[in-house]
Formats: sequence, structure tokens, C-alpha cells
Amino acid sequence: MRKFHYLFFTLLSFNALADSEGSPSVSTVDHHAPIGVMGDHTHAKGEWMISYRYMTMDMQDNQLGSSSITPEEIVTTIANRFANPPAMPPTLRVVPLSMTTQMHMVGMMYAPSDTVTLMTMVSYLDKEMDHVTFSGASGTERLGEFTTHVSGVGDTKIGALVNILSGKKHNLHLNIGMSLPTGDIDNEDEVLTPMNTQTTLRLPYPMQLGSGTFDIEPGITYRGFHGKLGWGSQLKAVIRTGENSEDYTLGDKFTLANWGSYRFTDNVSGSLRLTYTDTDSIEGIDPQIQAPVQTADPDNQGGTMWDVGAGINVITSSGHRFALEYTYVIDQDVNGVQLVMQDMLSIGYQYAF
Repeated sequence: MRKFHYLFFTLLSFNALADSEGSPSVSTVDHHAPIGVMGDHTHAKGEWMISYRYMTMDMQDNQLGSSSITPEEIVTTIANRFANPPAMPPTLRVVPLSMTTQMHMVGMMYAPSDTVTLMTMVSYLDKEMDHVTFSGASGTERLGEFTTHVSGVGDTKIGALVNILSGKKHNLHLNIGMSLPTGDIDNEDEVLTPMNTQTTLRLPYPMQLGSGTFDIEPGITYRGFHGKLGWGSQLKAVIRTGENSEDYTLGDKFTLANWGSYRFTDNVSGSLRLTYTDTDSIEGIDPQIQAPVQTADPDNQGGTMWDVGAGINVITSSGHRFALEYTYVIDQDVNGVQLVMQDMLSIGYQYAF
């Protein structure tokens, strides 16, 4: 499978388990990975950590596979999966223009031993998607635009980080996690139809707040240090288990992140990160999601993506860590036709005690 072809990038990060000099202690600013990387570090026995992250993600413009496609091309060439004339047109008639997702995440970690660190994270999401509706059953006349919105609690993460190798120069641990289906998957909002009516419908898959399934989240994380330099790799997966209550399963997801950091002072460091993500399409279908819009088709979900991130980390003398990372997508190949990710901003705060 294509996702495993990238495993060797992670192995490259394990290339130097020999001793080195000048490695930082756990209290230095670059002990952590960039703030966009979750489950990146463990703690000593009895230590707690609280954290808050804010992320905002922006999606704009549409692609068919790896090629750009305009709304007018979509409504004249892309078949409507639910076509049933005259109730449903033969081609798509509603096209997403942009989507913004804001996420607030509050986390806590506790280490009952030097080997195991327990963690949990709850999230609150706010999503908006702008659309354009085309008039009637065919043609390229724009009828009008509308926005759907949903907000609420997302899925809850729990897990454990298990040390395999722990030292001042090299660290390796397993990520063992699970996602609990606390996010709603039956949200509705008002839409503008091609017949110039407004009606309330169940929102398509990208606008729901959770997966609806108990998801397994395994992974492995490596971090290394030499002088003022730090580097690391993390390979993680989200593996869905069974169908949710609405008769579908979100696609499995595999993510490989590689990063490097440089410590400018004892309190400030910068980082660069390269991430590859591979997400499968949805299996099954929610019978309540049927509309002449691409987001209602389970086949128009998932794909592959490469992004790069630049970050800065600041730690105070009392151990309060503040971090920021800006991520920009450099390549994306989507399944079917989809809005594409543009960029993401992550801001975080962490404090261990």
C-alpha cells in the first residue's frame, strides 16, 4: 500500500543512536516537538502537564484529483451520485467555495511511572463552509451563495505513551491511543437549493463533529538531540472500528511527521516540519445525507497531502511554554472532487509541574 512506502522516512530519523555531546536536558525549550505534533514527549514519574491548543484551518478552491477545477466545470461535468430526475439533477448543482475550521483543545498528561505517561484531550470545534448554488437542473447560472455552520464538542482522545528508549540524547516511545465518539454526527443547517428554496438538511460528512466510532490511534515517536540541534519523527495512524450509528465509517488515516529544531537561546527555539498524510475514503453511506453537492458523496473524501510547517517555541524560567506553528500545504491529491487544504495555524500553551 502506498502509505507504507513512506515508512523509510521515519527510519532515517533513527540513524544515530550513538552518544553525542551537549544534549539538552528535559527542561530546555526544544524538549518538545513543534506544537502541531501531538503525543510527542513523555514525563517523569509523578509529573503532570496541562495544555491548551488553538488551531485554525483554511480550505479554499476545488481539485479533481491533483488538478484544479472551477465551480462551473463541476456543475457541468461531475455526476450527481443521487441523480433521480426530476427530484435530483444529473450533475452537481451546489459547490463548496471555502471552509474554515477552528479547534480548541484542552489536554492533561500524568506519569504514574517513568515508563508510562497517561494522556487525555477534549476538543471544541467550530466549522463554517461557504457554497454557491447554481440555478435549476443544468447550466452555469449562479443562483446565490449560502453558509452552513456547526459547533460543538468533538471526539475525546485518551491514551498512553510508553518509553522504549529514554535518555538525554535519544528518546523513543510508543503511542497507544483511542478516540471516543463524543462528537455529534447528525448536525443540520439551512441550505439554498437549485430551485431557489431554503430547507434544513443533515450536513455532509466534512461538517460533522466526530467519527461516530471508537477509533484506535497507534504510533511511534523518536526524538534526538545534538548541541543546539534537535530532530524527530512520528508515525501515527487512526484506525476506525466498525460502522457508526448512521451506517458509515470514516477513512483510516496515516500521518508521518519529520522535524528539526534549533535552540537560539535557552528560552527560544525555532522548528521546521515536513508532514505526509494519507486518508482513505469513507466506507458506507449515511442515508440522510443526499444532496447535489460533492461533500455528500462518500467517495469524495480522503487523499494524500504534503505540508511544511515553521514554528517558534518560548519557555519561561518557571516552565511555562508558549508555541506557534504555521503550516502550508505544498502538494495534495484528493479522492474525487474536493475543497483543498491551504494552511493551518497552531498556537499552544503547556505547563508541567
